[in-house]
Amino acid sequence: MFGLFKRKGEEPEEKARETRPVQNTENEQFKEFAAQFQPEELTVLAVTGANGFGGGKAGKEKLWTASIGLTAWMEEDSSDIHRGEFVLSTVGDEQLLEILRRRTRPDFIIKFRGRVSEDGQRLLLLDLPEPGFDPDLKAILEEQKKPVTFWEEGLGTFTLDRRVDWFETEVDWLGGQISLVFDAGEDRAGALQNAKALLADAASWDERIRAYAADDLLASANDWAEDGEITREQFIQRMELESIEIRADGSFEFWFADGDMFYGHSIHVSGGMEHGPDRADMEG
Repeated sequence: MFGLFKRKGEEPEEKARETRPVQNTENEQFKEFAAQFQPEELTVLAVTGANGFGGGKAGKEKLWTASIGLTAWMEEDSSDIHRGEFVLSTVGDEQLLEILRRRTRPDFIIKFRGRVSEDGQRLLLLDLPEPGFDPDLKAILEEQKKPVTFWEEGLGTFTLDRRVDWFETEVDWLGGQISLVFDAGEDRAGALQNAKALLADAASWDERIRAYAADDLLASANDWAEDGEITREQFIQRMELESIEIRADGSFEFWFADGDMFYGHSIHVSGGMEHGPDRADMEG
């Protein structure tokens, strides 16, 4: 459980865990995880990224791996700052994961005791983070919080959503507003060119995408239906386009609200501009 223990006396366990963390060397899962890092323990100041702590648990593992992205870190007694994409992680139970989520905000400076991987890209958390400060890290934090935008003729202003690392704008699609997105790592010119081509032929693509989804998912929708059979025409009409993700290679993903045909799940159609749609799923 990440070695968090109860203080003596009447203090509640959760409060004790938030104030007195220690490493539990008896926990085999933690020991195995910690073996991936160098043994030296450091006091670290770091800038968190756009997302808070998340957790995952694989196979028969009893404990969660909790992790958060960092954009910069430094040793407390050093002026050397490491900038880039780093991961701070540890192993613990669900209670610890919730405590870490409450204590560690996105876009924040934290201080903690930790160990560093050989390549310097990963850090092991050894105690609960607390607020920290360094003027140089503060400057990095303020810079990363500034909005990143650009304007493209015919499409409007795109804004970077750092939580998912994509650019997004609102565009008109056959009289309705939808989100148009592309990954920040994509070739921008290629993605924008393909987006304009889709919009220029919106009516044809809309009909083609909806027809493909109906062909693949109508039977499933009727398996879910409780108020009579859904016709193909009704299926197509009830789909509500919400967003399109476009890529420089011409591949795309259309996301629709399901019109309650799948009790609030999304309808997802993927494919490419060269060959058209090739997969439809009910997701979410």
